[in-house]
Amino acid sequence: MEKAKKKPDLTILYLIMILVIAGLVMLLAYVRYRGVRILDTSYSYSAFGRTDDRFTRLSAFADNVTVSDPSVVIENLRLSEASERALLFNVDTNTPLFAQGIYTKAYPASLSKLMTAIMCMRFCDMNTVITMEPSDFDLEAGSQVSGMQPGDQVTVGQLFHALVVYSANDAAMALARHIDGSVEVFVEEMNQIAGEMGLVNTHFTNPSGLHDSDNYSCAYDIYLLLNEAFSYTAYQDAARMNVYTLRVTTAEGNTRTRVLDSTDKYLTGERNLPFNVTLLGGKTGTTPEAGANLAVYVQNAMGVPYIAVIMNASSRSVLYDDMTLLLSSIND
Repeated sequence: MEKAKKKPDLTILYLIMILVIAGLVMLLAYVRYRGVRILDTSYSYSAFGRTDDRFTRLSAFADNVTVSDPSVVIENLRLSEASERALLFNVDTNTPLFAQGIYTKAYPASLSKLMTAIMCMRFCDMNTVITMEPSDFDLEAGSQVSGMQPGDQVTVGQLFHALVVYSANDAAMALARHIDGSVEVFVEEMNQIAGEMGLVNTHFTNPSGLHDSDNYSCAYDIYLLLNEAFSYTAYQDAARMNVYTLRVTTAEGNTRTRVLDSTDKYLTGERNLPFNVTLLGGKTGTTPEAGANLAVYVQNAMGVPYIAVIMNASSRSVLYDDMTLLLSSIND
């Protein structure tokens, strides 16, 4: 009598199939999650809004921001200089990961332009054409300027990009004049809005951030400004550009072009971000008195958003070394 054939054991095969299917499901879920999280800034707050009477406070100081002690440490992480003001906040959970002197007075330099940009986005039509005036160039020698000249015609949107990408001081002056009729009135409104936003350790004296002993802020207030700026698509789009081509119409009706490189060394490729960290944008600021400053909005490998700020670094080299060190912790 012929012996019956033994049926193959399919248990291992079924197990492998289940693991493969589970892996595919997890991969698809991650891809979907990652796609949804990219540039998801819906959590950003706004403490004031536009009305026919210019603006009004909509509510008390927003709840949806990070509250932090002045000092929060990350184990085995130490910045190069004790004088640096720095923070790293998880924007999703409003959790402080690192804080060093974040409420201590510091000079913001061109980080002040975050407020100028916010007011431009709030109060301006980006398509409006304005003419550059001599007063827009009433700046100290050596100021960062865009190459425009009195009589040039340019749109508000072009000035906004020159401001955000290249940190052009003449663009800041022209926007201030356009928004409020004079730089002096614009600065008054900067400070009024700062109060509405809860920037209790900030005072502005100009729209550009050129040094003035009474133009000051702190790392925490810069976090609030960057968080607000990123609630606007216009800022998200401009802040990630590594270069911007400015085209203006001269008083004679000709076209003049200048290529403006980003002031952010991460965007220009001069410095590398940590592995699996994505830069969504930010703002730089440097003067001899302020030192080197940088505020950035980033995401980790899972798309979780973070804001990091470093102020008062002694050099750009120290600034980027320490920012890279700080950002290296967000994928731990």
